Amino acid sequence: MKEKMHPELHNVKVHCACGNEFMTRSTKKELRVEICSNCHPYFTGKQRLMDTEGRVEKFNKKYAKKEAAVVEVASATNEA
Repeated sequence: MKEKMHPELHNVKVHCACGNEFMTRSTKKELRVEICSNCHPYFTGKQRLMDTEGRVEKFNKKYAKKEAAVVEVASATNEA
């Protein structure tokens, strides 16, 4: 392996915007982040599923009509 090819690693304290601090290793001397595992919604369990522009309701409404039509046809053929 060639010498002086790889950057030097330092022990670094990472500072989050929420106030959390933890140690890691990096090529930089100091790290400041906006979101860490203590405040990120995915890791805290506070994640919400966002329905943008009503896409889920639009999908359900579209296929509810087709499903209702299939049920009507099936009941009409059972009666006949």
